[in-house]
Amino acid sequence: MTTLTTVLGVTTVAGLATALGAVPIFFRARVTHRTYDAALGLAAGLMVAASVFGLVIPGLEEGTLTEVMAGLLVGGFALLGGNYLIPHLHAEYREWFPEGGATADDAVEAGLPTGDPVADPEGDGTSGDRGTDVESSRASDEDAGVVGDRDATLRKALLIGGAITLHNAPEGLAIGVAFASGLNEVALVLAVVIGLQNVPDGFAFAVPMAETGMSNLRVFWYTALSGVVPQVVASVFGYLLVGLGTGLFPIASGFAAGAMLAVVFRELIPSSHGHGHADAATTAFLVGFVLLVVVDAVVTV
Repeated sequence: MTTLTTVLGVTTVAGLATALGAVPIFFRARVTHRTYDAALGLAAGLMVAASVFGLVIPGLEEGTLTEVMAGLLVGGFALLGGNYLIPHLHAEYREWFPEGGATADDAVEAGLPTGDPVADPEGDGTSGDRGTDVESSRASDEDAGVVGDRDATLRKALLIGGAITLHNAPEGLAIGVAFASGLNEVALVLAVVIGLQNVPDGFAFAVPMAETGMSNLRVFWYTALSGVVPQVVASVFGYLLVGLGTGLFPIASGFAAGAMLAVVFRELIPSSHGHGHADAATTAFLVGFVLLVVVDAVVTV
């Protein structure tokens, strides 16, 4: 029987693969939008294939069609509900967009580069008489600056962390559910695929973070945490959940698959299209899907 320690180890390794996606920021000045969109497309292809071959099909082999599809619908709607209710910032290339109750000010506070149009709320790029007001108010704000910066940093971390959790938690849940159900081969395939998917996923996370002016080492560290923390926590939850009762794998696998598919169609595909590089994103999607099938065939032989 697979132990919780094994689940933690496997999920941690898969989560750490996210950090590999941040490596390119050490060797480039700016990443092209085409590359970014293709990375999202690749991640989407891997996640769709993992949902079908790693969760839905094994779930159908262990349970009924009704159980798996009910779990899938609940998982998908749960992700959409969380996306609507939980305040978070969603990254798209070099911009942050507020969702789930977050505000436009939250997006600005995410730290877009100085000189970006977002930094000029008037939109005219001029300061006029406002310069004097800014200087006079700056002195009065210095005393509260430390506390204000701390609160802003904490809120920013929570808003970005909310988006990361919504995105990565279903993947960890899938691994934990498979291990708890005794489907070790399925769990290992999911871990390999999720690790592969985490590389472009980490790249997509690191690019907008790097564009805020944050140091490369901090971006690398935060990118690693973005994969490890939510996936490990979710994997433990899934493992313990299935352990509470037998026969829960079909529903739990459907739930994880539904949440992953919702992430793909709610975030990855929209973010990778509409910028003139839809063909590159679609090609990468197909490559990702084929890659999963090949990995699945090799691992299960």
